[in-house]
Amino acid sequence: MSDADRLIIFDTTLRDGEQSPGASMTREEKIRIARALERLRVDIIEAGFPAASNGDFEAVKAVAETIKGSRVCGLARANEKDIDRAGEAIKPAAAGRIHTFIATSPVHMEKKLQLSPDEVVERAVMAVKRARNLCDDVEFSPEDAGRSEPDFLCRIIEAAIAAGAGTINIPDTVGYNMPRQFAGLIRELRERVPNSDQAVWSVHCHNDLGVAVANSLAAVREGARQVECTINGLGERAGNAALEEIVMALRTRRDDFPCDTRIETREILPTSRLVSNITGFQVQPNKAIVGVNAFAHESGIHQDGVLKHRETYEIMRAEDVGWGTNRMVLGKHSGRNAFRSRCEELGIAFDTAEQLNEAFQRFKELADKKHEIFDEDLQALATEAVAALEEEQSVSLVAFRCCSETGETPVADVTLKVDGEEKKSSAAGDGPVDAAFKAIDSLLEVRAELLLYSVNNITTGTDAQGEVTVRLERGGRVVNGQGSDTDIVIASAKAYLNALNRLRTSAGRTHPQAEGV
Repeated sequence: MSDADRLIIFDTTLRDGEQSPGASMTREEKIRIARALERLRVDIIEAGFPAASNGDFEAVKAVAETIKGSRVCGLARANEKDIDRAGEAIKPAAAGRIHTFIATSPVHMEKKLQLSPDEVVERAVMAVKRARNLCDDVEFSPEDAGRSEPDFLCRIIEAAIAAGAGTINIPDTVGYNMPRQFAGLIRELRERVPNSDQAVWSVHCHNDLGVAVANSLAAVREGARQVECTINGLGERAGNAALEEIVMALRTRRDDFPCDTRIETREILPTSRLVSNITGFQVQPNKAIVGVNAFAHESGIHQDGVLKHRETYEIMRAEDVGWGTNRMVLGKHSGRNAFRSRCEELGIAFDTAEQLNEAFQRFKELADKKHEIFDEDLQALATEAVAALEEEQSVSLVAFRCCSETGETPVADVTLKVDGEEKKSSAAGDGPVDAAFKAIDSLLEVRAELLLYSVNNITTGTDAQGEVTVRLERGGRVVNGQGSDTDIVIASAKAYLNALNRLRTSAGRTHPQAEGV
């Protein structure tokens, strides 16, 4: 595939996706997702914002040390400290990139930066040159380009390319543009910037008005050859352009687009599920490509048509994006080899024998509760098993009992192991889940605000596991906790404790929410 025929996929799930409130990831979780992105054959992985915190620096560095098949990128504002920090973080990478940015819209320059246009250009040039001394691959973004004046954009982009930027990214930071307008901006910039042919043109679209994918595809038609996107469209506010939708639009409509990607599309669904499990951000059922209803047909007319000829109602093959038509049934009689083989088929990787053993033990426990284990069950238990070994669990659930009956106030009895010591408590509540949370609170003095309590069935059937997501906030830090079990109240207690462990053991991460592109 020539450069003109290839669209570079720049995935920012680990950076912009993580800026979703509650979506912060641990170092180990970032590595797991980065490996999945590498299997997906993503060209560039933006691993984080190294200057945001020591934790984020270490996570970006760990990804850089681990990933060999994709380029690893670190984001930096246009200042010396950020540039140097990003350069240090990506130094171990087989292939690295520094992505630097500065705001260029009148409202951002005046109200946020409080700099003149000349000062903004000066900082951009300084940043690109400094980054170029640390890394041979530098990307420059004029933040809020979608609301910037075209004349000023031409000026600063020309200067950035002359300073050594090999990629110019045009962000619609607040999701304000419409497809025709955004396409026109890309066309105008490429025509007016004298040295435009010396850089790859990229776009980064937010979804505030629901047109991030449409804007990205419109830009591709005008010569953009890199798209910045995230798995499941994850990202701050309404999210970013969804990687899976960009990739499959190009792959399905080759007649309408002049380029394609190198993405291994069969890895799309496993990667989507991994990101969903780790972040706790569930995929809506009717989500394109990766939603559970994306290839489902209930209408009799549609079913009849698909049975006669698939293409009557399906424009893509479900198998091409990772949905399976054939299933190996796993149950309590299945052995370790069958378990490991099915996990490998799903893209679930265990780094150590200890992780495999922990996951297999959880699989056996689940198999005693339900007859058939589905792929979705495996994804959930693998995530829990790895997290249990990698995260410091200062609090764990030892025993749980709850009594709930008509006309009586529910009461929950819990036994926790807190820093190695067993503690017991009982509490009444409006319902069994409320009683469980209050019993836990009485032992731990949580003092955290519950922002979200969400329940989803992992599979179908009365014996299905319930997956609970809990989001807590304390002192400005927002964390997610997940738990799954065939008993939804126990799953709720697990999720609550998972979130509490993260609050107790992590210093947190400072999100550059106001500064991201």
